[in-house]
Amino acid sequence: MLSFTPLQSKPTPTSNSNRFSNLTNPTSSTSRRRHFSVSSPSEVSHHRGRRRLSIKAIDAAQPYDYEALVSNQYAQSGRLKIGIVGFGNFGQFLAKSFVTKGHVVLAHSRTDYSQIANSLGVSFFQDPHDLCEQHPDVIVLCTSIISTETVLRSLPIQRLKRNTLFVDVLSVKEFPKNIFLQLLPTHFDILCTHPMFGPESGKDSWKDLIFMFDKVRIGEGRSRTARVDKFLDIFEKEGCRMVPMTCAEHDKHAAGSQFITHTMGRVLEKLGLETTPINTKGYETLLNLVDNTSSDSFDLYYGLFMYNKNAMEELERLDLAFEALKKELFGHLHDLLRKQLFGKAEEAGQRRVLTKLPRNGYALPAPSSDAVKPENN
Repeated sequence: MLSFTPLQSKPTPTSNSNRFSNLTNPTSSTSRRRHFSVSSPSEVSHHRGRRRLSIKAIDAAQPYDYEALVSNQYAQSGRLKIGIVGFGNFGQFLAKSFVTKGHVVLAHSRTDYSQIANSLGVSFFQDPHDLCEQHPDVIVLCTSIISTETVLRSLPIQRLKRNTLFVDVLSVKEFPKNIFLQLLPTHFDILCTHPMFGPESGKDSWKDLIFMFDKVRIGEGRSRTARVDKFLDIFEKEGCRMVPMTCAEHDKHAAGSQFITHTMGRVLEKLGLETTPINTKGYETLLNLVDNTSSDSFDLYYGLFMYNKNAMEELERLDLAFEALKKELFGHLHDLLRKQLFGKAEEAGQRRVLTKLPRNGYALPAPSSDAVKPENN
């Protein structure tokens, strides 16, 4: 917006004849002259009692583009402005490391975590509009799996910069990838990640802990690729083992590892395991497994099952494996009882095994040497 202030010279006393000459000669040296000048928004100059015209405008031409200069200096500094959506335990866990690395961290959550955020050096925004108006470089979704779509739909993404980088840290990968591709405009970048650790397993150090990532959609341009590298560099500098992997590959492997781990931990929790005076190392490992899995919400476990298409297959395989183990146990018990019931034949380590079943209505064949097989003890 422009504001003009006319700056006039003080009138000098003149005679009547001079006054009339001024009317006929506008360019006379004694005539009233207007002076115009361009200055910075805050500059007002006074020269010999004259007020000069100031042009005040945000987009006024400057000796250099101040906004671009600041933006460029900020980018070259290596700092990112990271917005965390979902400031629960995991969001706070990540924020501590982000702040330690010198990045500017903003946070939003339905619950008021303003006091915790202040203690961590994080700016907290109760309203997502206020967060988005800060124009973060990166938005990190730290919500639960089952609430991801609802939260993403509620964000006023029209208030963000057009090339904002969206990152998820969920324990399943194809689900958030598809949600991002479906709901986010094509000018937003997408990075799917999974830190294979949490507040408990990573409380002391992140060294050698796995960090999986998939650059789903990164726009062209050095600044956009550099931004992704800066974000990943946070975890690499913490000592994480960086594993590039597609979302589909991740979910296939996670169903056979993470989901099974959580399942066994919750099964053992139902058993109510307790420590004893004679704990073995293996038993201590089971107790630690129960502690690690029970500290996570059931929503996380449900999300691992519901939003990974490979989880049902693994659950069925686990059920079949348990049944096969029971049959093996009962089979050995059955052999022991046969030895006790049938005496010498069983004591000799031999039992009759039919190599081929007869058809219906036919008698059992007489035992032969081929039908009698020794049992290996």
